[in-house]
Parts: sequence; structure tokens; C-alpha cells
Amino acid sequence: MIRSVKFLSLITLSILLTHCGGTPKNANELFSLEIKNPKKVYTSEDVISLSLTNKKGTTIDAVTYALQDGSKTPESQLALTNSKMGKRTITASISSNGEVFEVSKEITVVASQAPKSYGYTILESYPHDIHAYTQGLEFKNDTLYESTGQYKQSSLRKTQFTTGEVLQKVALDNQYFGEGITILNQQIFQLTWRESTGFIYNLSNLEKTGSFVYGQSKQGWGLCNDSTRIYKSDGTQKIWTLNPETLAEENYIEIYTNHSVIDNVNELEWVDGKIYANIYQKDAIAIVNPMTGAVEGVINLKGLQNQVTQHTTLDVLNGIAYKGEPNILYVTGKNWDKLFKIEIVEK
Repeated sequence: MIRSVKFLSLITLSILLTHCGGTPKNANELFSLEIKNPKKVYTSEDVISLSLTNKKGTTIDAVTYALQDGSKTPESQLALTNSKMGKRTITASISSNGEVFEVSKEITVVASQAPKSYGYTILESYPHDIHAYTQGLEFKNDTLYESTGQYKQSSLRKTQFTTGEVLQKVALDNQYFGEGITILNQQIFQLTWRESTGFIYNLSNLEKTGSFVYGQSKQGWGLCNDSTRIYKSDGTQKIWTLNPETLAEENYIEIYTNHSVIDNVNELEWVDGKIYANIYQKDAIAIVNPMTGAVEGVINLKGLQNQVTQHTTLDVLNGIAYKGEPNILYVTGKNWDKLFKIEIVEK
């Protein structure tokens, strides 16, 4: 009998709460967020006019509009200045009688200007190991470090770039497919492709000192750094920012031109405040704003692969190195027998 009374009491309480408005309120049933000037895509130069529809006549004490990873404002005019590229969420936070409700709208932000177009002039060419399936390339002073791929063939190498001589080589275990590298704080960081594992080496002797695992990113492709942060590509349109101490993924940008997304982002190099990104299977390097993901320039390297020995395992352009010389890059490819010193020329 006591159990029956308790059960009936719970039913009665539930009915009372329902009639008194005690059930949880769905924000989308009460409000909707609208864009007054809707467009297919937006740029950082746009100012979006927002409106809030109050479907039930609910008391509104205050409203704040916010752009994902961006500005907040009580005004219904939301500027997209310095917004990151890609899918961004606009959220309206509504305060009502001590409660806060949120409704949102998704937009796509693209670059505000078409990327500048660049070509190249070959200044020098140097011997390069034709068996090196190049995945990462980076200078430390005059020494060129290289990561190579393929299962059972992957390695980390220290080389003399003018002669192609391999000064030191560390082989990866057979289950790993080597990918991009970067050098920071006297350490070399190397990715692997689908194994969700990266390795850390002492720069002075290439001794392996540790490893790290990936977080949300799908795979390991390219790496670079700006002296304080590490950037990582994963074969999609995303470039992740890694904490240099923990190697944890903290954020990401998405790579867009003024009209489309750029995926298959591969080898990375930091050059004078920009990320230079080799696009896999394209004879092109995208010059990317590291804060927003906007593609500010494209270097067309078409024809460069024709300058190397043609053979059965020859593969695509991959490998960008910068030595601090203005407008000068060192580039090679997978199983190319040459490393090229090229000057970048604006068209």
C-alpha cells in the first residue's frame, strides 16, 4: 500500500509540474534566429544582420549574439572581421526569468579575396635519393632533415643537401608509415600516417626520446611550427594547432579560397608568418593565413616533376623547406632524384 501511495504521488506531482510549466523548455520551440541578409557564403568583410523571433511571447531580459571562436555583442549587427574560414556557428543567448536559452545558425565563411598567383624559376638542382619517399623536409641551419614514408621503408634522415649524402638515418619500425616533421626547441617531431602516433627525437643525435598520440585529427600528414606553436595537417581541409609541450590538439583552421574549400592538405612549412601547404596530388603550394585559414596565394609548380628522372615508382611533389632566403624554397617529391632550389615569382 505504501508503494502504491508513493507511485500515485509521483504521478500527481508530474501532472502538476506539467500544468505549471515545470517541464524543460526547448529553446527552439520558444525562439528562432534569422539572418536578414542571407547568402550562400560570407567573408570576413561582411556584417550580418540578425533577428530573433519570439514564438511564444516569452519575456526577454537580454540577448547576446556570438560568433564561434569570435566576437560577442548585444547588437543585432555581427561583424565577421578576422573570422576563421569554414563552417561557423552564430549563437543567440537569451536571458529570460533567470534562465538562459540558446538558438543558433550555421554559416560558411570563405576568403574575401582571390589568392595571388605565383610561378617559379629554378635556381639550382641537387642530387636526392631516388628511393626516398619524401614526406617531410626541414632545414636547421644548413643541414636538411627529411622524413620518408612507405611501410618497412620509413625513416628519419639527416642530409647534406648540396650532395644528397645521407649523414645519419633512423629507420622506423615496420608497422609505421613515416610522415611530416618539424624542428622546435632542439627536438624533431615526426608524424606517422594511420598509426595515430608521433615520435620525438633529440636534434643533436637523432635519439628517440618520446612519442605522442593524436587527438581528434584523423591521420598524420604534415608538420611545421612558428617557434611557439606546432601546426599539423591530417589530409583534410584542417590544420590543427598543437601545444608544443603536450602535443595536444588545441584548435584548428579550415583552408578556403574565396570560393571553395581546399582539402588533401599535406606537407607544411612555416615561411615568414604564413603556412605553405603542399596540396596532395596537385602541383601547387597554398599560402595560408595561419589565423583564419584563408588562402592568400597559390604557387603553381607545374612542370617541375618533368625535370627529374622518370621511373616506375616516381610519385607526386611533396617536400617544402625554407632556409630564410627571401622568396626562395627548396622542394622535392616522392622518389625524385633531385632537390630544387626555386625562386617564387608573382605572376
